[in-house]
Amino acid sequence: MNLAAETNESLAHFSNVLIYSAMAVYTLAFLAHIAEWVFGSRSAVGRTAAAITAASAPAASKVTVRVAQGGGTAVLERPKIVTRSAAGTRDVPDGPGAAGGTEQGDLYGRIAVGLTVLAFLMHFGAVLTRALSVQRAPWGNMYEFSTTFAMVAVGAYLTLLALKKNVRWIGLPLVTTVLLDLGLAVSVLYTASAQLVPALHSYWLWIHVSCAIISGACLYLGAVATLLYLFRDRYEEKLAKGEQPGRFASVLERLPAAGSLDKFAYRINATIFPLWTFTIIAGAIWAEAAWGRYWGWDPKEVWSFITWVAYATYLHARATAGWKGRKAAYLALIAFGCYLFNYYGVNIFISGKHSYADV
Repeated sequence: MNLAAETNESLAHFSNVLIYSAMAVYTLAFLAHIAEWVFGSRSAVGRTAAAITAASAPAASKVTVRVAQGGGTAVLERPKIVTRSAAGTRDVPDGPGAAGGTEQGDLYGRIAVGLTVLAFLMHFGAVLTRALSVQRAPWGNMYEFSTTFAMVAVGAYLTLLALKKNVRWIGLPLVTTVLLDLGLAVSVLYTASAQLVPALHSYWLWIHVSCAIISGACLYLGAVATLLYLFRDRYEEKLAKGEQPGRFASVLERLPAAGSLDKFAYRINATIFPLWTFTIIAGAIWAEAAWGRYWGWDPKEVWSFITWVAYATYLHARATAGWKGRKAAYLALIAFGCYLFNYYGVNIFISGKHSYADV
């Protein structure tokens, strides 16, 4: 074995070590996020809702709430919880978000973010050394795509935090999903370092696949926000009717208001949709260079287009007065489900021209 081959093998091994190390630190971040949710803050809507729930008479117009900061009491009017757009408007009003907090909860949250940053750096190092070991873009098979996808999702989350966006609430579901994704990658999808087939030796690999990964990672954040919106919206609806919010109220009250979650998901999906459109166009251009045709109804091409149509339908629904709120949210989840099937279902169960990269 020559020196270059030994170096590449060492880099591949080091990449595996970094992936497992990142998973260990992500696990610690997961535990810290759990502690934050147990001991952490509740949103302003949540604190008010807790007071309403505790009131003996559901029809009472006022309730007395002890305010921790001032040490006294204050009389709060029964709030009108708004999660949908008013008549004649096009946008969902933003809720108060995760206002207020406790010192202990904030400490656990900061620890969780710090651990996530450390895990991300290890994760990035694993993807980089994998690329160096094969001397190409590190997304030539499902293992490489999955590890890079998870890295980009965490990177997008940390970028939003760096921009002072109130998104720490997404940390727990994100880290949980990343752990599941990496666990599946190393146990089921792992593929040893190898070179690609000649058709993939093109600069379009960097353009097309990188756009697909960035699109999917950001659409995932939008899907998480959409799912949490559905739960939070149901929770707020019960509070508005004076009903008991259910056994998961202590969790849901720590989320931003439903309007905030819905707006966050919409902005993510609307921002990324043009990039997904470009991903499909770039894939068609690459297909013409590699196979001599722009479009051949290959399963991957078909499901990429179906995903595009699903997100286009969602965005159109958001612009239609009768399809705001939960109806549009269901469309968004269906659209992301199409993206997931395009990756896992098509790659594993359906044969086509995109089935050359192994699992």
